[in-house]
Amino acid sequence: MLLQSLFLTALALISSLPGNNAGKTNFVTCGSILKLLNSDYNYRLHSHDVKYGSGSGQQSVTGVEQKEDVNSHWTVKAQNNKMCDRGEPIACGATIRFEHLTTKKNLHSHHFSSPLSGEQEVSAYGADGVGDTGDNWDVICSNENWMRDAHVRFRHVDTGLYLGMSGRSYGRPISGQMEIVGLNSPQHGTRWTTSEGLYIVPKEKDTTHEEYAHTEL
Repeated sequence: MLLQSLFLTALALISSLPGNNAGKTNFVTCGSILKLLNSDYNYRLHSHDVKYGSGSGQQSVTGVEQKEDVNSHWTVKAQNNKMCDRGEPIACGATIRFEHLTTKKNLHSHHFSSPLSGEQEVSAYGADGVGDTGDNWDVICSNENWMRDAHVRFRHVDTGLYLGMSGRSYGRPISGQMEIVGLNSPQHGTRWTTSEGLYIVPKEKDTTHEEYAHTEL
């Protein structure tokens, strides 16, 4: 709760910066903190400090319906061992990471079977944003850059599988949350779009401060 309170306070302060203009750009940019909404199931990508009971035993990644859950926030970063400039638009075809805001682990996949459907497991891995190449995802979209209102897909670099939802839901202790998996093809359940979050606006040449656009959490 303390982290959520601090984050909400930070958003309120950022929104009061001079030059704030949500309509200035529609790009997803490096350093943006956002929620990813599955376009086929209308669930948000989520993680929390609950480990898989089988498979890798790493931190679980699920889908949730709740709009307000702070555990659905992810920071957009460059691929493993690379850096990107804050506010730099993410190009279609770029390789990126998603760092979970609350636990500082990266969205990850590997050759383990998922617990419900037996597809490829998706987990959260690493410490303080540091992981390995299993955290890298290619942004698959049709524009020059990743646009906030566009439907996109994410292909796991190491295994070639697509981030998706299996359509199966967990029981206790995470009842109602949906299984997130890697799927072999860009099929139903693999389309994503951005949802609520804090989006860093690209700097203009004559500006000296960073600008932000945000939507409600």
